[in-house]
Amino acid sequence: MKNFLRKAGWPVLLMGILSVVIYACSKNESAAPEKVPEGKQKVSLMLTDDPGLFDKVNIDIRKVEVLVDTCATTGRGGDDDDDDDDDWDDRDRCGWWEDWRDRWHDKECYTWDSLGIRPGVYDMLQLRNGVDTSLANGYVPKGRILSIRITLGPDNSLVKDGVTYPLRSVNGQVKIVVRVRHNEWDEISPDNLQLYLDFDVQRSIIKVRDGKFILKPFIHVWTVKQTGSVSGKLLPTDAQSIITVHNDLDSLYALPGRGGEWKVRGLKPGTYDIFVNAGNGYKDTTLTGIKVERAKDTRVPTITLTK
Repeated sequence: MKNFLRKAGWPVLLMGILSVVIYACSKNESAAPEKVPEGKQKVSLMLTDDPGLFDKVNIDIRKVEVLVDTCATTGRGGDDDDDDDDDWDDRDRCGWWEDWRDRWHDKECYTWDSLGIRPGVYDMLQLRNGVDTSLANGYVPKGRILSIRITLGPDNSLVKDGVTYPLRSVNGQVKIVVRVRHNEWDEISPDNLQLYLDFDVQRSIIKVRDGKFILKPFIHVWTVKQTGSVSGKLLPTDAQSIITVHNDLDSLYALPGRGGEWKVRGLKPGTYDIFVNAGNGYKDTTLTGIKVERAKDTRVPTITLTK
């Protein structure tokens, strides 16, 4: 080692030390939390799916915006929160909505701001059993986020039994507005908020008659920190079953994947039953008393169906 240092000389040794220092500094910088610009907050929206009995459900998403009340102090609310917000139910969250809050807020406080997205057609049925994708993110003014507005394109369709059908929205509307409560955000870090949008296929698609379907989007919002999940495995894999996780307040669905694995996320803490609506000649079955806890996944034993 001493001979090597003598031959290489101090310049080589010095360059080696500098390279280590530079590498260490760059590594520390990459591990540091993302710095949010002054007066802004970062918003990230994840997209997932509560499935339905179709081969594909293609939704053409062109634009995503959020409505921010800049007169409010934070995006998650504070002491001045309206208690009435907590009384909204999921049926009132999503639809063809007008700005009803103008009655209570100064319009000058409101601003619609666009988020960055990858526009295109999303197959909702690819986003099930715990799979999700990043839908939109970006920096918006600080304030309380009241709503999310999604603009759809014309290329909406579904595939059932190998046949493609167009999906027309009610009255030709192309904008979905989802209202959000002040506490329905995961705060990843200060001024860095995340929310999941769960597109409920089962409730969003209405069959008018044979070969004709309309799209009336129903979107359930949830966060990882405030909700829990249930997962498991269903055998045999040819049972073609629908799994319903439900209690008196909510019902969410799952279609097992090719290996029988399934998962339902976005469940409020509580006790649920699991109903397996079996197909292909197998018998239905029910599991009761499944406890769901906040920020945890409850794994249930493998369910094996019989004929």
